Amino acid sequence: MKTSKPFPIPVRSYYRCDKCPAYCCTYTEIEVHKRDIARLARHFSLTYTQAEERFTKPDAKGKIRMLRHRKDKIFDSACMFLDQEKRRCTVYESRPGVCRAYPDSRRCGYYDFLKFEREQQGDEELVALT
Repeated sequence: MKTSKPFPIPVRSYYRCDKCPAYCCTYTEIEVHKRDIARLARHFSLTYTQAEERFTKPDAKGKIRMLRHRKDKIFDSACMFLDQEKRRCTVYESRPGVCRAYPDSRRCGYYDFLKFEREQQGDEELVALT
């Protein structure tokens, strides 16, 4: 009996991040862990403590670290690492785990909403703010 590796099944995604205004980067709470902070520290040649202070803040209860935001020209605020002109991550190779895993399904709810609104309005450039 032949024992070969099974043929990989391709995963089909039903979203296109290049058509999105970076909605996921505007979530008010983008949680980061120690490993994420260490990755950002290496990326910017900082110590862990410097990266934690510069790029994160505690949540309301002070137990979880969140990425800092800054004012955004489309949404109220966005992740400090979002390039607001290109709407892309400036630290993509060093981005936190939660960003690497997003979306955690084959569909992105915001992309579906955006696509629907653009079709309804007949405007491919529309940025639906929900």
